[in-house]
Amino acid sequence: MAGTSFALPPPPRSPDLGPISDAALFLDFDGTLVEIAPRPDAVQVQPGLPRLLQRIAAGLNGALAIVSGRPLRDLDHFLPVPIAMAGDHGATLRPVPGQPPESPDLPHAPAAWRDRAATLVERFPGTLIEDKEHGFVVHYRLAPAAGPVAKALLDELLAEAGPNGGGFTLLEARMAWEVRPRGASKGTAVRDLMARAPFAGRRPVFIGDDVTDEEGMAVAREHGGLGLRLQDAFGEPEALREWLARCVPAAETEAPA
Repeated sequence: MAGTSFALPPPPRSPDLGPISDAALFLDFDGTLVEIAPRPDAVQVQPGLPRLLQRIAAGLNGALAIVSGRPLRDLDHFLPVPIAMAGDHGATLRPVPGQPPESPDLPHAPAAWRDRAATLVERFPGTLIEDKEHGFVVHYRLAPAAGPVAKALLDELLAEAGPNGGGFTLLEARMAWEVRPRGASKGTAVRDLMARAPFAGRRPVFIGDDVTDEEGMAVAREHGGLGLRLQDAFGEPEALREWLARCVPAAETEAPA
């Protein structure tokens, strides 16, 4: 399909935005492609979504990537299709489907940090810890009162580790706090992918819903593309999925048989 030109229709809430040709599409997962769930393992992937993403990737000559805070193992479970993926906020990258993932030399959060964070689960039923390759997340969606306490505890851990938090930073997400290694972000993932085929030379379009996506949006804009906040451009994940479905006929029409 080399040389295929692919046009994305305007998002429903941005009628003044014209079609974008030769796009590189970067999509967040939780809260963007799928609705937020009370627990990370409880998200529901709509039937047909993995295949839809694969068809769009084909229409873009492979220039579609999922850029998520989740580990690649979670993304592979929920989206078992051969498309490019970046997990752990860019700490793990698989630009070529089927190839071993790449990971920069980043620190791993001390086990003692997780142990201390686990005390929140005992104090606040409904909180939970999501383990990542290099760090971890404290989710408090089911226990909102735990949010400030979790932040204070994690701030304390990073402060005890030294001026740069022992190589880690605290990242705010939707009803969650994440301990993330410095040097990894959705922005670094987009920048890395944009330097490689098939993304290089295309106009990036990053779509996400959370503050954790803003770094990816910023890098997309730096490359002359668009950083779209789901809530502003589409409203809800369902509207984004409908928009993606409208992309498919253009891909199939332009792509050679």
